Amino acid sequence: MKQPRCILVVVDRGTGDGPLLVQALGLARQFGARIELFLCASEQAYVLAHRYERAGVEDARSACVTEACAYLRELRASVGASGVEIAVDARCESPLYEGVVRKVVRCGADLVMKRAGGAESARGTADQNDWQLMRTCPATLLMSRGQSWARPARFAAAIDVSQEETTGLARQVLESACMLAAASGAGLDVLYVETAAGGAPAQTRRSELLRLCEAQHIAPDQLHVLDGQPELMLPAFAARQRYDLLILGALAHRHAGAVSVGTLTSRLLDADGCDFALIKPAGFRSPIGGSS
Repeated sequence: MKQPRCILVVVDRGTGDGPLLVQALGLARQFGARIELFLCASEQAYVLAHRYERAGVEDARSACVTEACAYLRELRASVGASGVEIAVDARCESPLYEGVVRKVVRCGADLVMKRAGGAESARGTADQNDWQLMRTCPATLLMSRGQSWARPARFAAAIDVSQEETTGLARQVLESACMLAAASGAGLDVLYVETAAGGAPAQTRRSELLRLCEAQHIAPDQLHVLDGQPELMLPAFAARQRYDLLILGALAHRHAGAVSVGTLTSRLLDADGCDFALIKPAGFRSPIGGSS
């Protein structure tokens, strides 16, 4: 994740829209970034796409976008965004995750912020659109649970150096976590689970872990090495620590454009109520294009 120059904030007309935009403003000011405020009316788009009578569909779509843009301008005015450029944009297209990815491609966003589950989710639980967005979004994706961060906030980066193919992603995750923590005035822990399964020898893995931490000036008391299965150990430890943001990576499939956000990611998101940021590997390309 490079330093964000464009932050895409995806809203859904829920009560969390204002707090999410305020959180994005804090990061934008620290990074000197602009914000793209975006609303994708996917449910209305689905209804229009399946309407038997086609007359008036395009007029209804245009009216939907006009009304959504008016809402976004009101939201922008409500947060006092002086000093930060905020553009507004709305689309009427479905499914939601494809609309968001196309917007990312169009505006060149480096960081996407969205509330998990959307307006209908009381607990901020990821829904099917969120899971698809995790797999296909080409930018770093920060999913909010709708809770304010503590002051000072506590972040954690979960990294994996167990396989040769993961070491580059581990470095990206750690660099991104340090950048987000510095911009947020947050403390940062590094989490690693030592497992006996395959990959490089344990001593090699430990040396690589220490090398990565030293390169980012991570103090020894910030590093937590756990023993066991990552799917069991990481969710339990993270839940006990009550982090505000968990930063983790996703591996690209070798023969497909999507990324793997499988068992470990799923259990982390189910077990821990904190926000999370998903870092994509270098060279990742979304299977979804930018046209609409």
